[in-house]
Amino acid sequence: MLGEETFGRPRTGVENSPVSRRRFLGTTLGAVAAAGPLWAARVPRPKVAAIFTYFHYRSHAHVILENFLEPYLFNGRPTDPGVDVVSFYTDQKSDMAAAVASDYSIPIYPTIGEALCLGQSELAVDAVLSIGEHGSYPTNELGQHMYPRKRFFDQIAAVMRRSQRSVPVFNDKHLSYRWDWAHEMVQVADELKIPLMAGSSVPLAQRVPPLELPDAAPIRQAVSIHGGPVESYDCHGLEVLQSLVEARRGSETGVSEVQFLDKQALWTAASQGLWSVDLAKTAMRAGHEERPLQSAARHGILVHYRDGLIGLCLSASGGGTRWHFACRMAGRTEPAATSFYVGPWSNRNLFKALSHAIQHHFIHGQAPYPVQRTLLVTGILEAAMRSRQAAGKPIRTPHLEFAYAPRDFSEMRERGATWQIITDQTPEPKGIGRVAIPDGFGQPVRRG
Repeated sequence: MLGEETFGRPRTGVENSPVSRRRFLGTTLGAVAAAGPLWAARVPRPKVAAIFTYFHYRSHAHVILENFLEPYLFNGRPTDPGVDVVSFYTDQKSDMAAAVASDYSIPIYPTIGEALCLGQSELAVDAVLSIGEHGSYPTNELGQHMYPRKRFFDQIAAVMRRSQRSVPVFNDKHLSYRWDWAHEMVQVADELKIPLMAGSSVPLAQRVPPLELPDAAPIRQAVSIHGGPVESYDCHGLEVLQSLVEARRGSETGVSEVQFLDKQALWTAASQGLWSVDLAKTAMRAGHEERPLQSAARHGILVHYRDGLIGLCLSASGGGTRWHFACRMAGRTEPAATSFYVGPWSNRNLFKALSHAIQHHFIHGQAPYPVQRTLLVTGILEAAMRSRQAAGKPIRTPHLEFAYAPRDFSEMRERGATWQIITDQTPEPKGIGRVAIPDGFGQPVRRG
C-alpha cells in the first residue's frame, strides 16, 4: 500500500523522478505565489544545521526534516521551507540518515561543532534544528528517557560563544528530563542572546470544533486528555493544556504544586473535588468519544497554578492520536471544549504546522510563542515524575512560580484545508513526503 519508496529515495517513473528544490521553485512558485506564505523571497536563504539523535521511518527527525527538504502543505497551501539544510549530525547512525543525506547532498559531520561550522572553525550556519527524540537511550530512576537535549544544546552554545555570534535554535519537545538543566539552557540562551524555541507539535493542530478562547479568559478549571504513555506523551498533553490556559486573565504566574495520580488516586481526587469528571467527559465528547471514563482513564497529572487555576493532564486508553481539551470559565454555565485533529497518517502530519512555525522562527529570529511555556511544562513533568516515584505525594514547586507573557500564535496553526488534499485515502510515503496537489484544487503544483 505504501509503494516501493524507501528511505527518501523516490520510486521510478516521471511523476516521482527526483527534482532539486531549486528547480522546483524556479518552475512552480510563479503559479502558486498567491496560494500561501512562501519564504523563498529572502535571499540568501538561511542555512540550517540539523542535529538529531536517530533517523528512522516516522521518527521526529524524519517527520520534521521532510518539511525542511521539500515544499509541504500548510493550511492547504504549497509552502517552500524558505531555508536550506546544509549539514547533519546524527548521534546514533542509521541507514535512513545516510540515504536521505545522499539524496539531498547533505554532508554528515562526526561532531556537532563540525556540523555547525561546516567543517571549519567558526559558526557557519544561520539556525540550528535540534531533535533529541528516538534512538537507544537509557531511562533514569524516575522512568524518564535520558535524551541528550542538554548535551546537544551545550555543544551548540559552545560554538556560538566561541564564534561570538548567535543564531536561532529549535529544541524538539520538552527541554530536558532535568529541571535544573532546562533552566540552565534558557539562562544560557538569554546570556548569549540565542533566540530559543522549543516544544510540542500538538498545540498547532486543527481544533475541531473550532475554539478561540476570549482574551483574558477567566478560566477556573481545565483538562487536557491524551491517549499515550507516561512521560513521553504527558509532555504533549501538558503543552496542550499550557498553550490554552497561558493567556487566561492575569496571564501566566506559575505553578505551586504538582501531583501524579494513578488510576485509583484519580478517582479519589475526583471525589474530593480536585478535578471534574463532567469536564473530562465534555473534553472526550469534543473528540466524539463516548466510552466510559472510569474504564478509559489510566493516570493523570494534577497541576495547581499559583492563581488558583487547577489543571489536569489525563491519559486515557484508546490510541495515541487522542488530544482533547475542555475548560470552565467564570460567568459561563457551559464549558468550552475542542479536540486537536492530527490529520491522516496518525500523528505524522502534525509536524507540517510545527515545521512552518520553526521556519518562521529561523527566518525572523523570534519564536511564535515564548520558550517559557516549554520551560514550565518541563518543570511540571519532572515534578510529576518525582511525585510518581513517591507514590503520588504532592510536590511543591516554588521554582515554577514564575510569570511570562503569552503571544498570539494563531497564524501558525493548521485550520484544516490541508486535509482536503491529504485525505485518509492518500498513501503515506515511507520516505520524504513531497507536495502533490490534485487537479482542480486551488493552484496545482506539479513537479517538473
